[in-house]
Amino acid sequence: MRVLVTGAAGFIGSNLAETLLKQGHTVAGLDNFNDYYDPARKRANGAVLSAFERFEMHEIDLRDEAGVNAVFAAGRFDAVAHLAAMAGVRYSIPRAPLYTDVNIRGTVNVLEAARINGVPHVVFASTSSVYGATKRLPFREDDPLGKPLASYPASKIAGELMGYTYHNLFDLSFTALRFFSVYGERGRPDMMPFIITDSIVNDQVFKLFDAGEMFRDWTYVGDIVKGVICALERPLGYEQINLGRGQPVRMADFVELIEQLVGKRAMMETPPAPASEPKTTYADVTKARELLGYDPCVTVEEGLARFWAWYQAAFLS
Repeated sequence: MRVLVTGAAGFIGSNLAETLLKQGHTVAGLDNFNDYYDPARKRANGAVLSAFERFEMHEIDLRDEAGVNAVFAAGRFDAVAHLAAMAGVRYSIPRAPLYTDVNIRGTVNVLEAARINGVPHVVFASTSSVYGATKRLPFREDDPLGKPLASYPASKIAGELMGYTYHNLFDLSFTALRFFSVYGERGRPDMMPFIITDSIVNDQVFKLFDAGEMFRDWTYVGDIVKGVICALERPLGYEQINLGRGQPVRMADFVELIEQLVGKRAMMETPPAPASEPKTTYADVTKARELLGYDPCVTVEEGLARFWAWYQAAFLS
């Protein structure tokens, strides 16, 4: 396949692009290397990808309609993995205009470029946060949406809806994958696995909401990447599919696992969870198994051990 990966220099995007390249596919990356976190980390991810002959990086912002279209026009892509976005639930709370501009308008630019240039299939990175404060566990794809708890999931719901519009009007295949608490190598510094690990290593205090009595469906990035590739290889018309582990982990236990790996105790503050945070995330992955052959196999213990090995090599060597 010839695949475009937007957000290719980021956490999940770089892991996806590297795996596709190792499998023999031709990959183009699109990233604007913004400063949401240290761009040097994204440059390092991009350098890994640029070592492959079948890779080309385009430094373009999603909001640059002409630039995005030019990449599509030159690429002759079989499929697009649209992962680029402004991320982060809490960061989005006072920044609705930015998230609307990047995540909604930018996604429309991707969909329009796919339509104009005859790209038949788009896989879209959505989020478990679209479920808001749903009371039904586990989270199922037929749960009604419409009450997002912050601007970030609201923008992702809008992306899913625009995908359906392009499928309905232009027969574009669009698969929205709802990621659940992804962690692993190249993890972002604003995400809890990195925050906890880095804080313990450096004897710093971090916040653990509700004294760790919250549950998250932590899903290893390698499993997520396998699910995305399965979706790229299987156009399904229009689908919304959970990608999670299906085994929620109590946050206090998650911290304890990291403490054991680092060999030090954590120092925490335990404030109440803000209104943007659901008590539990829990993926029903039945649909992913049936439609994609998705099979998450990395336990949280094994995944955190791999994350810790990467952290040591990247920051302690």
